[in-house]
Amino acid sequence: MAEAAAQDAAEQLLYLKLAYLAGEPPACVLALARKAGGGSITPHVQNFLLEICTGTNVDRRQNFTYTTTIFKRIISEVELSSETVIDGLYEEFAQRMLSKAKDSLLNKTNHIYKEISFLSSTHVDDNVSSRLISVVGRLSCSSSMLEGDTGCSLWPSSLFLSEFILSYPEIFSTKCCFELGSGVGLVGICLNYVGASKVILTDGDTSTLTNMKENMELNNLCIEQEDSEVLKECKNKVECKYLSWEDVSENDLWGYQPDIVLGADVMYNPVCVPHLVRVLSMLLRQDRRQGENKGKFGDEFQTEGPVTYIATVVRNAETFNCFAKAAANAKLSAINISSSAAPSNLLPYMLSYDRSSVQLLKITSLS
Repeated sequence: MAEAAAQDAAEQLLYLKLAYLAGEPPACVLALARKAGGGSITPHVQNFLLEICTGTNVDRRQNFTYTTTIFKRIISEVELSSETVIDGLYEEFAQRMLSKAKDSLLNKTNHIYKEISFLSSTHVDDNVSSRLISVVGRLSCSSSMLEGDTGCSLWPSSLFLSEFILSYPEIFSTKCCFELGSGVGLVGICLNYVGASKVILTDGDTSTLTNMKENMELNNLCIEQEDSEVLKECKNKVECKYLSWEDVSENDLWGYQPDIVLGADVMYNPVCVPHLVRVLSMLLRQDRRQGENKGKFGDEFQTEGPVTYIATVVRNAETFNCFAKAAANAKLSAINISSSAAPSNLLPYMLSYDRSSVQLLKITSLS
């Protein structure tokens, strides 16, 4: 029992650390801090938070204002509960307030740095299990969606699709994978991890594409370019391509011939739906190897030819119905496999991530 309790305490501290590195909302970080302290933010938990926020191993790209806000809220909560605030926390917060004006001049970027750590479960014995980090996605993300920088934001559907890939690596291993609306590139990082033979990430926004390429470099992935001798020996290659759904032709896509097409939150605007369906139709109706996946996995994974997996949050029923109608008219089959192929919960520390809000669609061509 003592060993299990110690393991649980260590796991809660791990969740707290990963939530901070992932840029979880301060309220979520504080909720985990309370849980790690058995109901209150104890001096031990305060020391732990201070170390992960200011320690020598912490990446300094972490947002200054974000960290300062967490410190402020911890101090306020602990003081209100008449508990002890450690001196180090007071001192660090005071220094940050003194340098706040200077920091606002030096850090005008609208992007923040996040580390998304996917966990796996390793059983130690019959009674105790520990969570180990299997994949870490290092990402530069937009700090404000109000400025229209949605392509550089991290969305729940992207997290869900990434969990799906990591939960069923055998589907994507050795396959050519093509993602539409890749955004920050998290799905591409996971595809590379599970051994996809080729990873092609696309987006129709040039600033998003630039940020995506920078994120690939952050994760030590080589961006494939023409006539590059250096990249020939690189095993971790990805392609980052500009792709306008409105303008792309079948000839433009023919050379890729993906086995699997992916998308996360790509049906957000009814105006874009006809263009999305047109692109999916072109990618799914190409002359592919027939029956390659037939019989390897459960019924939800059996397919002939290319297949698409789209993760989406249905924010607007009208938009979703518009997609369903357009897909049917284009002779595309769209099946909800959210329950039958539910991914493992690999992000238990992300309290802001509502997995239940995401639907996973499997789309194939009927023609």
